[in-house]
Amino acid sequence: MPSLNAEVERRLRNEGASLVGFADVSGLPASLTGGSPRAVCIAVQLDPTIVREIANGPTPRYFAEYNRINALLAQLSDRAATILAGAGYRANPVQSTTEQFNPVTLSMPVQHKTVATRAGLGWIGKSALLITKEYGPAVRLGSVLTDADLQTGTPMDASRCGTCRQCVDRCPARAIVGDNWQMGMARESIYQAPACRAMAVRLSNEAGFGATICGICIHACPWTQRYLAREGAEPGEATVDETE
Repeated sequence: MPSLNAEVERRLRNEGASLVGFADVSGLPASLTGGSPRAVCIAVQLDPTIVREIANGPTPRYFAEYNRINALLAQLSDRAATILAGAGYRANPVQSTTEQFNPVTLSMPVQHKTVATRAGLGWIGKSALLITKEYGPAVRLGSVLTDADLQTGTPMDASRCGTCRQCVDRCPARAIVGDNWQMGMARESIYQAPACRAMAVRLSNEAGFGATICGICIHACPWTQRYLAREGAEPGEATVDETE
């Protein structure tokens, strides 16, 4: 009989998840997790043919892909919660960014990317995005908090970006400081959210849709370029710095 981990991952991947991880979140404040000691993290990759179009900012196709994946993540999170509840456990999907986003702090109560690093799916890049080896930052994330007895992954607690500055140099808002992330580091130490948000609003408006998305740093990342090359999309010239 497959383990609960294996059953959750199998069913989520069958329904469109690209990566599935399991995290120990017992160290996060109970006020945020509801006392749940575990979490399921779900990642869905962005279409590489769309990612290759956003070197200079968002496009209508990228906006549509952003919304498509958000809807898929909501479905996958609900599916994971149903599986866990069926096994006798509490399970609460963390709502999407658009539903629980705090406009003052420009953040979520429970960060999907924090759950992802604790599940070992990736690290936080200089862009403050989750970087995965499989897709770079070209993913969107969902999470489900639970008390299920899940086996958890090995957390990633430090950056693997090394000396790379591709996202720093490409950011039109100059919002990326350029320092490497370590677990527990304040977001403001590596990334200026207000500057990023203002530029994302401007670029979205210029592209003809009302949103707050950009994508330039996603495209710039060498790990994304590796993903695009693997999938046959046109890669840039950036190379991955694996010296650290």
